[in-house]
Amino acid sequence: MAFYHDLKGYGPEKAAWIAQRLLELRADLELQIRVRRRSNSLIIGSWNIRAFDDGRPRMDESFHYIAEIIDNFDICAVQEVKSDLAPLRRLVKLLGPSWDFFVSDVTEGGPGNRERMAFLYNRNRVRFRNLIGELVLPQEALIEGRQIARSPFFASFQAGWFRFTLCSAHILYGGTGPRDHALRAAEIAAISDALIKRSNAEDEVYVLLGDMNIEAADDSIMQAMTDRGLHVPLFGPTNLGGTKHYDQIAFTKDHIKTRLLNKGCFDWRSAVYRPGDMDHYRPHANAMRDAPYKDFSRSYKTWATYEMSDHLPIWIELEVDYSDDYLRRFVP
Repeated sequence: MAFYHDLKGYGPEKAAWIAQRLLELRADLELQIRVRRRSNSLIIGSWNIRAFDDGRPRMDESFHYIAEIIDNFDICAVQEVKSDLAPLRRLVKLLGPSWDFFVSDVTEGGPGNRERMAFLYNRNRVRFRNLIGELVLPQEALIEGRQIARSPFFASFQAGWFRFTLCSAHILYGGTGPRDHALRAAEIAAISDALIKRSNAEDEVYVLLGDMNIEAADDSIMQAMTDRGLHVPLFGPTNLGGTKHYDQIAFTKDHIKTRLLNKGCFDWRSAVYRPGDMDHYRPHANAMRDAPYKDFSRSYKTWATYEMSDHLPIWIELEVDYSDDYLRRFVP
């Protein structure tokens, strides 16, 4: 479970503020995730944590809230990790000694946005199988002669009987025009084709997850996954405006092993950085900026996305105990 010993060093008022919000956040997580969890299962999460950390550093409390959410997953793919790894190391420390992580190299170039991708995993629930890499397209699959703008990051794990490989992606955004949509669909199609090919060759489940920059559940970008045979549960909108289906988790479905038990999109806004908290944060925001906001009531929502994110985390729960199915093979 997430660690709270740092609260002792914050002073009584600050510790009380954070603790109260952690209690409310824990209650929401209990209701939406933990209370429904099966005993023999695996929870895989994905979260684009906005600019983690690029520019101004997050406040202490935000690390606690982010850790509390990720602690409800067994493994979590994180997108938009920036070059400085100190914030990520601090987050993993708050998750506790059973958690570990690894990250990709920084993606260079304008579209790459100097981003890393990370996997955070609980060693008590998941075992790393010592395979890690970045997806490189063959010559014939290049998109307009180039590789994918932000190299997809993959790694292999095992939970119980379940062997699987995760591939984290942050698909090129660019804009909202037809060509932008076509490029996004092409990137997803190329990744999906590569993962399905590997899955069939290795008889292993591959999971594609991350920020796909999908506008709608029925658009051409989503179809680039579904038309190629990936199973894509619907999570609903994952942007804070409730209009875009940016984040997805999809998996190869031609296996008895990908038995989906549950799924969800967790909205943290009823517990932390609520509209009613704005006046509390105003002096903190002004101090970070070294000047008062002209209209903090208008800036507050955007400001809060740099403390938590402008994306909501998503998760799936999969069955990992197939011992009954295995034994039935021997029964006439």
